[in-house]
Amino acid sequence: MSQAPDIALEKRLNRLAYIISFVVLLLVGLMRRVKIDLGVDFSFLPPIHASLNAISAVILVVALYYIKNGQVENHRKAIYAAMVCSGLFLLSYVLYHFTTPETRYGGEGIMRTLYFILLITHVVLAAVVLPFILFTFNRAFTGQYERHKKMARWVYPLWLYVAITGPICYLMLRPYYPN
Repeated sequence: MSQAPDIALEKRLNRLAYIISFVVLLLVGLMRRVKIDLGVDFSFLPPIHASLNAISAVILVVALYYIKNGQVENHRKAIYAAMVCSGLFLLSYVLYHFTTPETRYGGEGIMRTLYFILLITHVVLAAVVLPFILFTFNRAFTGQYERHKKMARWVYPLWLYVAITGPICYLMLRPYYPN
């Protein structure tokens, strides 16, 4: 990859990343307070958005394998796929939570504690890491590979953690969803 760095494009993409991050965080903040009746039952979505998150996690591991083995083009394609899955997850998740009453965890004891530890760390890290995923992507997209690599070293494990803990939280919550 011998693309010349495009700093001006990165600045424009970073502005877009800020806007996307702000809108997503605003929607996530509103979705517990605002319910919209679209006349459609979206209760089928939780396993879909959990699956999208799980697929993202698998793709992220594959992307790491590719880059560690010098397969840059395969790495790029895998990251694009992970971003698409994560984007579809976000759409599914927000749609579900704007249209469907919240399901509360009903477990007790150590499992309740474990669930809330996973859920809280998942939610907080998802909110924090979203703009940085986009910034990391922007650096590679604009040919700033060393800056991309430096940022990816700490963004990647956070994104992977979020992609893994989402489906785990779903599986722990699954028995409490209405039939």
